[in-house]
This record gives sequence, C-alpha cells and structure tokens, in this order.
Amino acid sequence: MKSKKITLGLLIFYLVVLTWIIVFKMQFAFSNLPELRSINLIPFGGSLIVNGGISFSEIIKNILAFIPFGILISVLWDKKTFIKKFLPIILTSFIFETLQFVFGIGASDITDIVSNSLGGVIGIIITVVISKIFKNNWQKIINIISLIGCIILTLFIAMLILANL
Repeated sequence: MKSKKITLGLLIFYLVVLTWIIVFKMQFAFSNLPELRSINLIPFGGSLIVNGGISFSEIIKNILAFIPFGILISVLWDKKTFIKKFLPIILTSFIFETLQFVFGIGASDITDIVSNSLGGVIGIIITVVISKIFKNNWQKIINIISLIGCIILTLFIAMLILANL
C-alpha cells in the first residue's frame, strides 16, 4: 500500500508538470502565454506540415510526454483492464487540447491527442514488460526510476526558474 501512495504522489507531480508544459507552455506568468486559437481535426495534417512534409519532432515529443502517464497509471491500477487504464490518458489529452482552444493559448490538434494516447499505450506496454521481467518487485523498481526522473525534472525546472529571474 505504501508503494501505491508513492506512485500516486509521483503521478500528481507528473500531471502538474505536464499541465504546466502543455497548457501553460512552461510560462511563469499568464501574460506570457501565446494568444493563439486554432483547431485541426485532420490527423497528421495542417499544423504538422512544415516545408511540405510532416514534422515528426512534435509527434515524438507528444508520445514521449505521455509514456510516464501510462506507466504510472498502470502501477496504480495494475488489476484494471487496458481500457480503464487508457481512458484517463485519452481524456486528459482531450481536456488539454480543449483548454488550449477555449482559452486561446495554443493550437488544438487531433494529432496531439493521437500521439499522446500512443505514448500512454507505450507506457502501459512498458509496465506489462517490466512486471513480467521483475515479477515481485516491479512496482518498486518503477517507483525508484520515476522518482529519479522527478528529481531530474525538478532540477531542470529550477534551472529554468533561475535563468528567468
């Protein structure tokens, strides 16, 4: 049970940082947020086209950003079905995109929802693999790795804050 509380704390920290990155564009003041309102409902089109080709870097960043979500939700809800683990991932991505559109602080893009969801699925799969390899200690191993990731992320954010003073 102690392991689940640690995982929950890690998930909350992750979601706060993810919200700051996606919704607030890593800004420290509302006045610094971009004034942009657009929507793209065509997967892998529109906003991703750069110089006549698809810009894969944003897709990859979105995938990578949501892998920890899939991992942490799988640790918390290890007995739940895939769909019950996947639903909060896709809903969170949808909410982020909706908030960006409603508040006019970013481009809302169906491709982001698809790539975020793919990242979450990859995280769920990683958890399944780790649980098969490490049988009894898999949750503890994931928590240790996640905690190290949170420490590194906190140091990165601290450097950003210090650089913006």
